[in-house]
Amino acid sequence: MTISPEQRAEIRRLYYAEHWKVGTIAVALGVHRDSVRRAIESERFGTRAARPRPSQLDPFVPFIRETLKRYPKLRATRLHQMLRERGYGGSVVQLRRVVARLRPSSRGEAYLRLRALPGEQAQVDWGSFGSIQVGRIKRPLSCFVMVLSWSRALHAVFTLDQRLESFLRGHVEAFRFFQGVPRVALYDNLKSAVLERRGDAIRFHPRLLELCAHYHFEARPVAPGRGNEKGRVERQIQYLRTSFFAARSFRDVDDLNAQFRTWRDEVAHTRLVPGERFSVQEALEQERGRLLALPGHPFETDFVDVTRSGKTPYVRFDRNLYSIPHELARKPLTLVAGPDAVRILDGKCEVARHRRSYSGEECIEDPAHVEALVQHKRNARETRVRDRLKICVPETETLFERLASRGEPLGLHTTRLLRLLDDYGADELREATRMALERKAFSSGSIAHLLEQRRRSRGLKPPVQLQLPDDPRVRDLRVIPHRLEDYDALGNRDEDS
Repeated sequence: MTISPEQRAEIRRLYYAEHWKVGTIAVALGVHRDSVRRAIESERFGTRAARPRPSQLDPFVPFIRETLKRYPKLRATRLHQMLRERGYGGSVVQLRRVVARLRPSSRGEAYLRLRALPGEQAQVDWGSFGSIQVGRIKRPLSCFVMVLSWSRALHAVFTLDQRLESFLRGHVEAFRFFQGVPRVALYDNLKSAVLERRGDAIRFHPRLLELCAHYHFEARPVAPGRGNEKGRVERQIQYLRTSFFAARSFRDVDDLNAQFRTWRDEVAHTRLVPGERFSVQEALEQERGRLLALPGHPFETDFVDVTRSGKTPYVRFDRNLYSIPHELARKPLTLVAGPDAVRILDGKCEVARHRRSYSGEECIEDPAHVEALVQHKRNARETRVRDRLKICVPETETLFERLASRGEPLGLHTTRLLRLLDDYGADELREATRMALERKAFSSGSIAHLLEQRRRSRGLKPPVQLQLPDDPRVRDLRVIPHRLEDYDALGNRDEDS
């Protein structure tokens, strides 16, 4: 039975200082008597150091030591390949033990404690907090974090993306909470902030530079690989994970942000500033007097883009569709998206405003847009129907003029005439319409009466009403009839040939 160093020390104390017997110590500590004897007599019967056994690696040790001296971070697997080429036939497991013993140890770097003046500096970063279900899809949950370096005052905004607009909005909300602007903001290689970096040459995003110009602060990058330069914000993100976010339930992102603000005021800002005897809230009150004053109006952070719809009057944004007036389909428009609303502009005129959806493949409609489109389609269908009547029965154009002058409902008469056209054919309807116009009987009912009289006079069977399904692909299908004489002419032409 193996005993721990603590048990060995206790056994020796009880035996030599308290003069307990071996059996008493074994019962009291719950260990075997032999274990007690070994702990007591380990110095008397100490074994001699074991002589190292010869190994296949012995001839290669100088080569391993020299290679690791030149390449301290070289992996044991690569070194194993190099040794096999030189005749080594052993396993990589044995090589790893030797490499661990011979690899030069790196000396720990000492860092100066970074100090900041009140109102001088803030540190900014994104934190990832997994993903949440929003409607039909999962979205990544991110957190924008800004920390004032002197007071350790914290502000965070949870978002469903890491877009540039969310990044800028986080700055605006943080400055509003701090009631001022620090003179310098530190960033690492965030995609939201840095477009390109080569050594010390930095190209910041133009929108971030516009934000700096609006609030009069300097965007400053940290050196590559120097996480200690923005350690305050990284520690605060870790603090958010463990003290606030862990095991927390929330309805949505708005509820999560509301809970954060309560936690920040009641928990995070009541802590003492490291190395000081006053709280973060008290330090923030002092630092607010050193911050730059806020401008007269906040920076505009909405997403702006030029867009256009396809055949249908909807524009797509962030995996969702938003309705627009039907007359603006396929026309270039301006889309302005904020955290809560999506607006569509035609020039400077706002033509649509919708709530913003963070779900996916959702169609957000304005009832007025839908109603206007339905009415437009209805009017267009009636126009197409009257055009068909005009082509098949030109006399109906005069009939509709008379009906319009009398204030008659044109839609009702159009529907009746179309049914008569399908039942009796174009020739019969043309003749009945001519007779009705001569008799000044301007009504679809009069035309139907004339058609029925002509049918009875010829002894023909009454027309049978065809019941069509409600499927618009069937009901709206129109077939233009052709004269049968044309088919007879084709047959005669074949016989002549």
